[in-house]
Amino acid sequence: MSTIKDVAKEAGVSIATVSRVINKSPNASEQSIKAVTEAMKKLSYRPNAAAKALVSQNSATIGVLVADVSDPFFGTLTQAVDRVARAAGKHTLIGNGYHAPREEQESIDLLINNRCDALIIHSKALSDETLISYAEEVKSLVLINRHIEALAGRCISLDNFRGAYLATEFLIKHGHTKIALISSNHDIEDAHERKKGFEAALRDNNISPCERMVELGDPSSDGGEEAMTQLLTRSVEFTAVVAYNDYMAAGAMSVAQENGINVPDDVSIVGFDDGLIARYVYPKLTTIRYPIKMMAEQATQLALQLSKGLSDVPEIMQFTPTLVRRDSVAPVRKK
Repeated sequence: MSTIKDVAKEAGVSIATVSRVINKSPNASEQSIKAVTEAMKKLSYRPNAAAKALVSQNSATIGVLVADVSDPFFGTLTQAVDRVARAAGKHTLIGNGYHAPREEQESIDLLINNRCDALIIHSKALSDETLISYAEEVKSLVLINRHIEALAGRCISLDNFRGAYLATEFLIKHGHTKIALISSNHDIEDAHERKKGFEAALRDNNISPCERMVELGDPSSDGGEEAMTQLLTRSVEFTAVVAYNDYMAAGAMSVAQENGINVPDDVSIVGFDDGLIARYVYPKLTTIRYPIKMMAEQATQLALQLSKGLSDVPEIMQFTPTLVRRDSVAPVRKK
């Protein structure tokens, strides 16, 4: 297979000249265009993205870092980014970070080395200082689902505190005072803020938070099953559960039903995210809507603006979650 070096040698020009011809640069002479075109035809050479980027420094790609693209939440995020990118004539490169420092850093480095025009970064494992350093290097880098004050104009985030507060308050309004929390065991801002929101709602309603009512697990359906099992094994009395996300809520519901505990008559459960699973579990899950599609679209639009040297800050930088009422919450049973 022929390379750009082969074309340059055949045409008797430099690699940079070949790149100028490929990118249709006005600085390419007619003689160079003719020589390079003939050489490309003779060698059956097809320009690739790297060759096109040599001169223009524009790869027509947007880089996205997520935790795991197989997770429906991040699938929604990347799809939203891709739609905005395609509307702007660009394609999307995706890196998985798995909430691990090394994987996140390697993925960001790879996206930068691929000359992405803009970066949408969902990072939970890297420090503020590391991300600030990347942002100084890449002026079109935007953080999603994270807020760093030094990068406030380039962060699109959600009020996780408010979301957990709403979920807990909703249960309290239904008469529940013995409320458990099933949360993520990942040491990330989302989990910390949601726990704070949960505890604040309890305190504001004269209910004392109790660590025995809190159980951590992997933020998955398996983690929800394990956390609910631990709560039941511990024999703590609770009539309602706030879950870190819909998958943990679904796992908790499964364990409850397997143990003869009816949802919502015996135990009410509220999830978080409003993913597809919330509509298809039984009973349908009351949850907190996480507007990740809107957030991803706005983050991409902002990143594209920054890539063009524009710096208008969007009106909404922090999105507000909302409660979605379905069938997994009922008034507390009076004994």
